[in-house]
Amino acid sequence: MSSPTPPSPRERILARIRQALADAPETPEPSRDYLTTHTIDDAATILDLLHDNLADYRAAVHRVTDDELPSLIGTLLAENGVRTVAVPPGLPAGWLSRSSVEQLLDEAAPGGAVLTPSDLDAVDSVVTSCALAIAETGTIVLDGGPGQGRRALTLVPDLHICVVRTRDQVVASVPQSLPRLNPTRPLTWISGPSATSDIELDRVEGVHGPRTLHVVLLST
Repeated sequence: MSSPTPPSPRERILARIRQALADAPETPEPSRDYLTTHTIDDAATILDLLHDNLADYRAAVHRVTDDELPSLIGTLLAENGVRTVAVPPGLPAGWLSRSSVEQLLDEAAPGGAVLTPSDLDAVDSVVTSCALAIAETGTIVLDGGPGQGRRALTLVPDLHICVVRTRDQVVASVPQSLPRLNPTRPLTWISGPSATSDIELDRVEGVHGPRTLHVVLLST
């Protein structure tokens, strides 16, 4: 009569793991009462923090009112030598009313004219709104909604002007932002202009997206 086959090393290891788990005492669920923000609940403080962190990431930050916005956008486009600007569907028409540059509407709706990759490669700039801005990380979140357009619009042009409504689009922290975002939408998280560094830490901007980012904090 043949002797039974001894257990393999794998079977011995798994048996020890099962035994250890069986003998282990029950542990309580870990505490999840962590802070959702490290910033005091004060709108002015949160807005100042957003401004500081955006600037720390080398974004140019501007604060204007509704009446001042068209002039500011026109000035920024002119100062950067812009000839063409991509316009996402749903962008308020008045935002570009004080600019004389050529406006290229990227209309992704059926029957509309969508800018091709070659078109986008020749476009100098894009102006968009956003979904949210996060103060503690200096991050702008886009979700492809009205005034934002598809992701390619904000990745190809060299200059991006993004408008944030301070009254209802600024939150203190990432945990506070997540319940307000739809995870099924194409979320783009932007912290400053596109940049990378090589092994010697030489910073190069404009590698994976816009070289220049202007964030306009719009108060109403």
